[in-house]
Amino acid sequence: MSTLLEVSGVSVSFDGFKAINNLSFQIGERELRAVIGPNGAGKTTFMDIVTGKTRPDEGRVTWGEKAQSLLSMSESAIARAGVGRKFQRPTVFEDQTVADNLMMALKKARGPFAVLRFKPSAADHDRVAELAEEIGLTPALARKAGELSHGQKQWLEIGMLLAQEPRLLLVDEPAAGMTPAEREHTTDLLVEAAKTRSVVVVEHDMEFVRRLGCKVTVLHEGAVLAEGSIDHVTKDERVIEVYLGR
Repeated sequence: MSTLLEVSGVSVSFDGFKAINNLSFQIGERELRAVIGPNGAGKTTFMDIVTGKTRPDEGRVTWGEKAQSLLSMSESAIARAGVGRKFQRPTVFEDQTVADNLMMALKKARGPFAVLRFKPSAADHDRVAELAEEIGLTPALARKAGELSHGQKQWLEIGMLLAQEPRLLLVDEPAAGMTPAEREHTTDLLVEAAKTRSVVVVEHDMEFVRRLGCKVTVLHEGAVLAEGSIDHVTKDERVIEVYLGR
């Protein structure tokens, strides 16, 4: 499996506190990976570095076949290169329908005039229908996004990210606040998405991670503490100590 993203020897400090400490991390093409760790382990900062929101003090972050450095790129250039990020709180256009939210998110020329002149083609409508099917919101296409449940809003936002055709999807705590049925659907959605792109899921919830059935990276104090299957990492004494507080 070829490497899509490589983070090597990255450190970043905020007011003397090392949020990320010599972190190295790799993810391959079409790989599903869970990143877990206690609060303050550096999970969010890691995502901030990959998406260009935070610049590290040292280290390298390279992307794609050409091992292009993401550190010299702006947040918007990184997004255009194919890195999509979903935050914990869903940000959807509440007054617009599900179909309109997906349509607005399609990968298109984004200049001000292009947006004003945008007339959806038959292919665009087909793509919106496809995305709705993928995220399980076909029956809700005509509903306003503001009327959706918390879980459905999360799926819509994942759909909006998929509409931009990212090669890597970073998803922050997708299971938080969901019903058991919604969580199950979210698991299926992420597993399915990882068949065509790479997906990194940052999560607290061990049961949710177990259901993803993928390789797990455990962060602690800004560095990788352990890596492997969920069974492997949950048997690791150091992980038990920091994570399960024994």
